[in-house]
Amino acid sequence: MQYEAKTPDEYIEAIPEERKEAMSMLRKIIKDNLPKGFSEVISYGMIGYVVPHSLYPSGYHCDPKLPLPFMNIASQKNFIAVYHSGIYANPNLMKWFTDEYPKYVKTKLDMGKSCIRFKKIDQIPMELIGKLATKMTPKEWIHIYESNVKKQ
Repeated sequence: MQYEAKTPDEYIEAIPEERKEAMSMLRKIIKDNLPKGFSEVISYGMIGYVVPHSLYPSGYHCDPKLPLPFMNIASQKNFIAVYHSGIYANPNLMKWFTDEYPKYVKTKLDMGKSCIRFKKIDQIPMELIGKLATKMTPKEWIHIYESNVKKQ
């Protein structure tokens, strides 16, 4: 779902009441754990954590005017989602996350390429998401991104 929000605070205000606490907690745990250098913005209609142009002037290859996306959180129609580009781009990080997940949550992992879906907001593994947030610096993400993006 898209919300008309210009700031992360406006985004939290716009989502359904029953999701505000979980989204606020996710936002806090990510901000508290992301390595220095990432910026919090509204990105693609979600709360996003990006490598700003000040660190990566080239920006996102799909639209260089945009900063390089890294991680997003969103309140979707039927779930809360955590999007993490590093999981998609780094098989070792994907393996770490999928191995760790059952230690925190008893239900089956519901995940796409970079999207982790939580249908039950009381079962979001906040501690694990915090650990995931620590796993990659902006410099490491830029290196992986540049290594995996086909130059045109």
